[in-house]
Amino acid sequence: MSRCFIDHLLVTAPSLEIGAAFVKDVLGVAPQTGGEHLRMGTHNRLLRLGDALYLEVISLNAAVPAPSRPRWFGLDALGPSSLPALSGWVARTTHIQGALSDATESLGEIEGMNRGALDWLITIPCDGSLPLEGAGPALIEWQTEPHPASKLEDRGLSLARLELLHPDPERVSRLLFSLQIAGPVTVSPLPTGSTPLLIAHINTPQGLRLLSALQS
Repeated sequence: MSRCFIDHLLVTAPSLEIGAAFVKDVLGVAPQTGGEHLRMGTHNRLLRLGDALYLEVISLNAAVPAPSRPRWFGLDALGPSSLPALSGWVARTTHIQGALSDATESLGEIEGMNRGALDWLITIPCDGSLPLEGAGPALIEWQTEPHPASKLEDRGLSLARLELLHPDPERVSRLLFSLQIAGPVTVSPLPTGSTPLLIAHINTPQGLRLLSALQS
């Protein structure tokens, strides 16, 4: 059985500016410049949460051609008026094929990706959706060292807990157990029919802050 670790959290937004402003408003720290994912037509900004853990703000990149396939992390569903949100997360493994085989849920197909000097394998559903509407992780296996978080500025932030709220918590718990997830992640129930929700409890120099979704 392949052990997996929380690798990074995903904040999706209609633009990097909107997503970065949301993160700064909640955490008091602005994400730093990241780069482009040309295959997916997306780009990002990043915020370190540990030596091998970070927060990623990701959005469509209007400056590059749209891909011929659905983008990852449900980004094609976002419109100009969509609100930024903590929408998903990614779990790291050293054996992605084994972890994918162990998973009790469909997490997608393994694809090779890159950004600048970084190369990695990642699971992406063919329709670009988020597993279990964000409660389930994408799997990643980095092909380059050191971990990209180690190169980000240390702004005094760390993840205290990732809380996954879902109307079928047992289903989420089974998935996490099958992946042997290591890290501060908990599962909480929601009423039947509710939309899953992610809440990141993050230690900041100003105290504990909760990052989730911007409410309209």
